[in-house]
Amino acid sequence: MKLLRYGPPGQEKPGLLDAQGVLRDASAWTDDWADDALAPAALEALQQAHWQQWPQVPGQPRLGCPVGRVRKIVCVGLNYADHAREAGLAPPEEPVLFLKAASALCGPEDDLLLPPQAHKVDWEVELGLVIGQRMQHVPEWRAMEHLAGYVLANDISERAWQMERGGQWDKGKSHDGFAPVGPWLVTPDEVEDPHNLALWLELNGVVMQDGHTSHFIFQVPRVLAYISEFMTLEPGDIVLTGTPAGVGLGHKPVPRFLQDGDVMRLGGQGLGEQRIHCRAWVRENTESR
Repeated sequence: MKLLRYGPPGQEKPGLLDAQGVLRDASAWTDDWADDALAPAALEALQQAHWQQWPQVPGQPRLGCPVGRVRKIVCVGLNYADHAREAGLAPPEEPVLFLKAASALCGPEDDLLLPPQAHKVDWEVELGLVIGQRMQHVPEWRAMEHLAGYVLANDISERAWQMERGGQWDKGKSHDGFAPVGPWLVTPDEVEDPHNLALWLELNGVVMQDGHTSHFIFQVPRVLAYISEFMTLEPGDIVLTGTPAGVGLGHKPVPRFLQDGDVMRLGGQGLGEQRIHCRAWVRENTESR
């Protein structure tokens, strides 16, 4: 199944995309794709529901982040050896973890307002994991039982803030709009193998990233079990699994960062696509969000 949320920011309603590509209102089933609605048992029951008869949503409404009430975004850094090489870093011996603020979340086609004083804003296409059941000290062989599904994500980063301002990476990862997620939450039954998915990103029509999850350093069960050693993962939490090579920081002969007017188009096999316009930060833009 493909679960989504549609409507203006802060007023999103739950929806479902059926096999014919028709958007259907899921409000009769749940008030949001969050908490207990993401539990594996709830999703199994949803499979048996008569959602083909749910009301069709007219037009082409805005899509928001497909997960409601996200408590935290946990990210894995340097999870592709080719990306570690382009960053000039050795592949890690254990997963590198950092957090991204939940306030960075936005929809898959929302404009990216480039922050004031930002001059090294970068892109990172990623496979995201959505937690459906509480995880605490879970072994690898049980980890996949706790998933609600998969999402396409863009771990947008301000590299100067991340690497040149001291402290942790989080400050370069957490600005508003730095976590476009969606268009859908794809349930596990539609993803045969999360380690066999193509990921790509274009900038102004030019392919910048062309990667594959088969190149993970740390696979999904290892990532989930590892994180659960250090913090409890709750339903609705999103785990970003890292990005392949091709980010702006590694562009040769000189880095290439996002500018006003740029358009990012990115996608993942079975995960849908995002299209994001970059716009300069001006007060009237921020007041209208």
